Amino acid sequence: MVDKVIENNKVCIVGKIVSEFEYSHEVFGEGFYIVNVSVNRLSNMADVIPLMISERLIDVTKDYRGSMIEAIGQFRSYNRHEGVKNRLMLSIFVREFQFVDEEPEEQNKSNQIYLDCYICKAPVYRKTPLGREIADVLVAVNRPYGKSDYIPCIAWGRNARYAATLEVGSHLIIWGRVQSREYAKKISEDEVEKRVAYEVSISKIEVVDKEEIQ
Repeated sequence: MVDKVIENNKVCIVGKIVSEFEYSHEVFGEGFYIVNVSVNRLSNMADVIPLMISERLIDVTKDYRGSMIEAIGQFRSYNRHEGVKNRLMLSIFVREFQFVDEEPEEQNKSNQIYLDCYICKAPVYRKTPLGREIADVLVAVNRPYGKSDYIPCIAWGRNARYAATLEVGSHLIIWGRVQSREYAKKISEDEVEKRVAYEVSISKIEVVDKEEIQ
């Protein structure tokens, strides 16, 4: 059962470590740390993506900034309490990794994600000022022991039009890439804070028929 659930959320990225390790939390005596990895896009921009990694997988006392790494795992979420509100935090939970000499020749292979998931909020369709079609889709991915990861996804163009027609509860298969995006959060009348959001940019989306599930 656990193996089957692991297969519904698979991520592989190749990028450069750009931060030191920062302590996150401990589970049964095992410490977990966050480290940021910069992954190049085809557009010469880069996404800076947080990895959640166990101290049993890597020496977290060392500074690996500048090293290239290939990491395989799952895109996970948790709620962090901030005052009276919860904030959705996302990172790649690393199951295995290796240091590599360089990025793959095919750059689209340096950032891949596969999700078997369910829509948990009505998709929001909109157009940018330049007329580009976008749909925001929040999906839930099941985890063992009754838990779920809630992952924001974004679809473009034809995929956006298609996603906008889907209903809450629809069972989807999504292929895409993990991306980071800066935005401004208004804290008060005088204060604006720069934050980073993480989401899945959808390249392909399919609805799973009920017959296929049985």
